[in-house]
Parts: sequence; C-alpha cells; structure tokens
Amino acid sequence: MRSDELESMVSLHVPGEGKLDIHRLGDGLVNETYRVLRDGRAYALRVAATDSHGLGLDRAWEARVLERAAAADLAPELTYYDPQRGILIARWVDGRSWSPADVRRQSNIARVADLARRIHALPVPVPARAMSPAKWIEYYGAALTRRRANTGNVPAETSAQPPDAQGARGARDLSAAAVGRLAALAALPGVDPVLCHSDLHTLNLVDRGNSLLLLDWEYAHAADPLWDLAGWSANNDLEDNLERDLLASYAGRPPTHDEYSRLQLLGWLYDYVCLLWCELYLSRHRDEPPGTEPPGAGTPVGIAARARLLAARLNASK
Repeated sequence: MRSDELESMVSLHVPGEGKLDIHRLGDGLVNETYRVLRDGRAYALRVAATDSHGLGLDRAWEARVLERAAAADLAPELTYYDPQRGILIARWVDGRSWSPADVRRQSNIARVADLARRIHALPVPVPARAMSPAKWIEYYGAALTRRRANTGNVPAETSAQPPDAQGARGARDLSAAAVGRLAALAALPGVDPVLCHSDLHTLNLVDRGNSLLLLDWEYAHAADPLWDLAGWSANNDLEDNLERDLLASYAGRPPTHDEYSRLQLLGWLYDYVCLLWCELYLSRHRDEPPGTEPPGAGTPVGIAARARLLAARLNASK
C-alpha cells in the first residue's frame, strides 16, 4: 500500500481527530505491521501482504473469531477490520514476549495450558471452518502441485529438503510417513473439534503480566484441541517431559496413553504442514535475487532455514 493511501485509510478509520503518527514496525511473512498514535492512544495496524493469498489464511472467518476472542480478553480490542482488503486496526497492547527460557518455566507451562483451555472454550462461528491435518496436507499439497505445474519449478537450492533428502524421492518418503501417521491418528478415539488458534508461537503471544493475549488469528479453525498444544510444542521445540507437563496441565490430570499418542502424532503432522507451507511460500520467492533480504526469520532466507530444520527433524523421526 502506498504511503498516501495508508495515511488516508488510517485517518478515516483510527478513532479521533488529532494528528497521526505512523511507525512501520516491519514486514512479516503475510502482513505489514504499524504502530499508530492519535490523541494520546496507540493502535496496531496490520495490512495484508500482496502475495499472502492462497497460503491458507481465512481473514473473513478471522473477523468473526476475533469478535469472540476480544470479548473474552484473548485478543486486542478491534476498532476496524476489512477482511476483503486484509486491513485490521486494534488497540495497542503493551506487554512482553517470551524467551526460550520463559517458555520452559513450569509456571508458564501452566499459563499456556490455561490459555489453550480458554481459546477452546470460545464458541465456534457457524458455519465452522473445519480443518484437520489431512485437510491441511491436501490443501498445501494441491497448491504446491499447481504452483510447480504453472511455473515449471522443482525444488532447488532454496528447497525445504536437506541435501540428503532433496527432490521427489525425499518428498515421497515424507508423504508416505504422513499417510502412516494420519492412519495412526484415525485409529485413536475421536474427539469433538473446538476453536483452535492454530499458530501458537512466541511472536503471537503478549504477556501482560496478569494475563496472556494472542495476535494473528488468520489460521484459526475448528479442530482437535490438541492441535494447538502440538503447535506450541513444535514451534518451541519442547522437550518430551515439558510436552507431557503441558498436556497434563491442560487436562488437569495425568494424560492417558491415547492422549499422549495423539499429541505426538499431531506434533509430527504439524511440522509436516509447516514444511509444506514453507515450500509453498518459497515457491513464490524463488526468482528473488539472493542476498536482497537479511537472513531473518521473516524473510525467504529465514523461511528456507526453518524449512531445512523442519525437514531434518521430520526425517529423523519418520
């Protein structure tokens, strides 16, 4: 969005009459973010990146989820949202992010479990956006197939596969491993779906001291409640004992064998879904000249590094 368009839009939709002070905070993978000051109040502005379409986001359903999440004090208070244009304005929330050490504190394990319970208690907007690991794999797999058919590209130096597993054979091996885990998951007792955030990591978490709040609900959907726990565990590389502690705290009792098996299966499948997402994202950036972006986590270089880590971890446990 051009700067003049941005200022005009912000002037119209940010509450107040005073002078605007707009600070760009940076570009994420699917959004541009800004901090806006007006009349002594601060707001967060999120603008969808131009190439975020087709990555599995559902901003229209997010708008309905955010109404419920904000009312439950799980998300910032919205002041304006245009799902079609991918524009969101919310009250700025002060707080701090967590370090890896913070993630592993027993007190915070319990806080995340409580946060997950509160998310999962939210009413699911109807019609529900029902997803599952199988549906995510089908969605990203089909998108990758279309992308490669249209461009003629195959995994190259930016591939998510590590050197010893690159190419079609490595992809087939991981796909077969995913099919096996999906079958094992289907053999376990079923559970009722709940509203899941589906993107639980420290960059989306704000610690306000007395409570936790979540940002960026674009991937929210109705699913197995342990999907969120699996995502938090995978995104933070939680050790097995901490993963068990998280599950026990969430359940309020020692987990059953089936529950822990479900969490482990979902953790592997979460990593695999993330790998497919990375491959799809990278397929859109293969023509960018190398070295034009810093090697941060929110750049193609950073995503390629993350994808290689995911592929290595998946291959090590397939």
